[in-house]
Amino acid sequence: MTTTTKRYGLVAACLLLAGLVLMAAFGSANSSASTSYPGSGQSAGGTQPAAGAYGSYGDSGASAAGGGARPGGQLAVRLDDQLGSVMTDGQGFTLYRFDKDTAKPPTSNCSGTCATTWPPVLKDGSTLPGNGIDPSKLGEITRADGTHQLTVGGWPAYRYAQDTAPGDTKGQGVGGTWNALAPDGSKAKAAGADTSATPAPTTPAPAPAPTATAMPQPTQQAGAKVQLSVMVHPQLGPIMVDSAGRTLYHYGKDTAWPMRSNCEGQCLKTWMPAAPVDADKIKGVDPKLVGKMQRPDGTWQLSINCTPAYVYSGDQGYGDALGNGIDGQWSAINPSGKPATGK
Repeated sequence: MTTTTKRYGLVAACLLLAGLVLMAAFGSANSSASTSYPGSGQSAGGTQPAAGAYGSYGDSGASAAGGGARPGGQLAVRLDDQLGSVMTDGQGFTLYRFDKDTAKPPTSNCSGTCATTWPPVLKDGSTLPGNGIDPSKLGEITRADGTHQLTVGGWPAYRYAQDTAPGDTKGQGVGGTWNALAPDGSKAKAAGADTSATPAPTTPAPAPAPTATAMPQPTQQAGAKVQLSVMVHPQLGPIMVDSAGRTLYHYGKDTAWPMRSNCEGQCLKTWMPAAPVDADKIKGVDPKLVGKMQRPDGTWQLSINCTPAYVYSGDQGYGDALGNGIDGQWSAINPSGKPATGK
């Protein structure tokens, strides 16, 4: 065999070897590219998601916080036309209680899909600006998922998923077991309303005890003869009250000259314009300080010292002055028509 023939043979052997190497490499790459993850739906070369990265369909991660639970924000009290004083979260959404829960001890019996329809209100992140809610009524429970749910009067607090706008009360009476929360943890109801599920008694029930104060009510209030008078508050001293013994307030953003109310819209659900009074039904207040003003809607409002007067929806009983100092703008009124200070 000549040298040339040997050289060609060596080249052929090298080419054959190189071809075998390339085929092996191509086969390995193709095998890797065709690998898929069971149930992942990923195309070749995709990355399998980490376990638990997405959660189950439709929960949008809500299950991580008890079915969509979130903080209540700045808690407040709103006056509802049918239900009276109801608690709301910082966005104005109604808070509810569940009859199948217990207050003593505080226990929630709403979990799973129930907690999706009725998201628990978290205590963490809920604030109380001193707006008519007794801080001693607020507490918390630890839910099964470790979150801390707000309680009011021992009752766990919830929102309702079908309430789509502030002020909605679509959850009231659902299933005969859900009710809007009053500031003391009881079921919200307007004066004289009955939210009990039991039949009405055949004999007259005893009169309920006062809900917010133990102060004796003056005899002048019993016949509603006096429409504007003065009472002595333990902290604020002499303050003006209406015929029902409700404290009267001034709003710091109103103006006396020209006389104008700057409480409008949602403000009026919490701070109701006080009704004008008759000059001969005033006691303990200089009648010269008392007047009235016409609001933009045509209604008339009591004015004290040329400034509009209001009553606060969070005051639950005679002698309450829980609205005093709210937002640094609201103040009870002393007999001189000035902010009450107790001095």
